[in-house]
Amino acid sequence: MNNKIILLVEDNRDDEELTLRAFKKNLIRNEIIVVRDGAEALDWLFQRGVHADRDPSLVPQVVLLDLNLPKVSGLEVLRAVRADPRTKRLPMILLTSSVEDRDIVAGYDSGANSYVRKPVDFLEFAEAVRSLGVYWLVHNETPKRT
Repeated sequence: MNNKIILLVEDNRDDEELTLRAFKKNLIRNEIIVVRDGAEALDWLFQRGVHADRDPSLVPQVVLLDLNLPKVSGLEVLRAVRADPRTKRLPMILLTSSVEDRDIVAGYDSGANSYVRKPVDFLEFAEAVRSLGVYWLVHNETPKRT
């Protein structure tokens, strides 16, 4: 089993399917765990609620986080992750359809490592996902977890 897990936080089923298809098209075979709202993302990351019993060794290599999520917004998830010593260095990529400059600024101010706009065209999106996969799963170095 590949130990480089991707956590995809996406409430839109079409965008989820598009993202999974793009990973498959680019032969990125990492385990992808999908959660569908901000509250579930925090529960998964911090092993609480319905995810209290998940294997603690499952730590994502990268989190792909939508901004506009139900229950808890993507920015709130990002701030909570950055505020906790266990997750503060976790690579967090905002993957969103928002074209608002204020969202880009808020994302980086909240600790995002990257802000990627979801292209409307599938081929453009597949290329964006390929680039994300190559950089964050192959080239990026992260500190050893203690």
